Amino acid sequence: QVQLVESGGGLVQAGGSLRLSCAASGTIFSINAMGWYRQVPGKQRELVARVFNGRSTNYADSVKGRFSISRDNAKNTVFLQMNSLKPEDTAVYYCYADGAYSNPTYVSRAWGQGTQVTVSS
Repeated sequence: QVQLVESGGGLVQAGGSLRLSCAASGTIFSINAMGWYRQVPGKQRELVARVFNGRSTNYADSVKGRFSISRDNAKNTVFLQMNSLKPEDTAVYYCYADGAYSNPTYVSRAWGQGTQVTVSS
């Protein structure tokens, strides 16, 4: 069983910064991609950013140039540095990790519990 524990959400004024962290623990054979989605009530969850094992990254157009994703493979941890935050960034942010857990030949996705980010204008 694998657990993803997130931290770093909160309330910040527009233009401010927050740093989210997400650590995976449990029986982990390997992790490929790690990343962050966000969701606003009544809307679909959207991909914010992801980082692959080889360190390549993808970002949603709405956060390019403001958010930066990174990971510490040794600690199975992914980070999301969010700068120049806007009110429209307000959402629940969920981390995920695609990896082999309990079975080294089967890859599945694990999710964090979500952390609230609120940006006031």
